[in-house]
Amino acid sequence: MSLHDASGSPAGAVAPTRLIAYSVALAALAVALSPLSIPTGIAKVSPTQHFINVIAGALVGPWWGLAVALVTSLVRNALGLGTPLAFPGSVFGVVLAGLAYRYTRNAYFTALGEVVGTGLIGATVGALLVAPWLMGKDIALTVLILPFLLSSAVGAALGVAGLMVLRRLGYLR
Repeated sequence: MSLHDASGSPAGAVAPTRLIAYSVALAALAVALSPLSIPTGIAKVSPTQHFINVIAGALVGPWWGLAVALVTSLVRNALGLGTPLAFPGSVFGVVLAGLAYRYTRNAYFTALGEVVGTGLIGATVGALLVAPWLMGKDIALTVLILPFLLSSAVGAALGVAGLMVLRRLGYLR
């Protein structure tokens, strides 16, 4: 059975326990890699999170991937490894990556979904909603767009390499 089915294809269903196991493993890996983040002003950009988002979007689909991103962001914040910007900086990217993979099965479009979701949508939500309301800081939109775009582009490129490996191992079609 391929994990291609996990992303919502009607071709077959992956056991829920398998989806949970993959999701937990991806969230744990994302948290374990969190110390590799780069402080940029009020954000801590984490290319490894975007790597995991691309993998999760393809491996477990957009909605399980969303759960991975939410759990990771929550744990990162609880451990002091992230900021509230981790939420918009991960959730939009993984959903777009998962949807892109679901409809195209193309690793590059999956990566593009991550970059657009994080670098543009996540940065906008972070600058206009999260920073002022949860962090008490008014920031210009451009302050987050560049770091979020760079971080997500680096992580998405790593994610493409990861998807190629998973495809060769038979986990993806």
